[in-house]
Amino acid sequence: MLNTLKKELARFGNPKKAKILSGFFKTGKGQYGHGDAFLGVKVPETRIVAKKFNSLNLKDLKKLLYSKIHEERLCALLILVDKYKKSDSKNKKIIVDFYLNNAKKVNNWDLVDLSADMILGNYLIDKNKSILYKLVKSQNLWEKRISIISTFAFIRNNKFDDTIKISEILLNDKHDLIHKAVGWMLREMGKKDEKELIKFLDKNYRKMPRTMLRYAIERLGEKRKKFYLRR
Repeated sequence: MLNTLKKELARFGNPKKAKILSGFFKTGKGQYGHGDAFLGVKVPETRIVAKKFNSLNLKDLKKLLYSKIHEERLCALLILVDKYKKSDSKNKKIIVDFYLNNAKKVNNWDLVDLSADMILGNYLIDKNKSILYKLVKSQNLWEKRISIISTFAFIRNNKFDDTIKISEILLNDKHDLIHKAVGWMLREMGKKDEKELIKFLDKNYRKMPRTMLRYAIERLGEKRKKFYLRR
């Protein structure tokens, strides 16, 4: 079944699109996506394949997740998200453990963004969040991004404490992909509760990297935007 999945995914491939994606996801030497290979498959097409093969077991999903081909890893994660949604509490725990044990293969920003809050974040809503504080201190870029993006699930449930705490830990991070992720989560928090965002900004805006700040204030009024950007 795994080989059939790969063949079906490859049928959607587009060499021109693959070349564009290789540049977009920074696959050059020394860049964050170095070594990543692309078929040139669009996300909606990958979802079609994932839906068709959503009965794959974790053993096969692990093989897929360790592929060098980006869309194959994405397909594995989309199937995993679907499995998680349909699972009982016992199997949800098994899927979360699988996700954490293989987190280093969730190794590009789209892979994190399409899975972290749907699996780990959702699972932790009513549980101890200590794993997120372990991930945020990781030397691995993707584990750090998983820690902040997972809090999107909390934000949807009007719980902001962990988004705030993890954002403050990441204020001095050097990577642009972390700046964007933190800014995005702060912006989402602001959609739910602008006062909480303003409180965070008033305390931290002078220390925030410019990209993080711009993402965070995107939906604020022009007067407030100018105030924070004039720091």
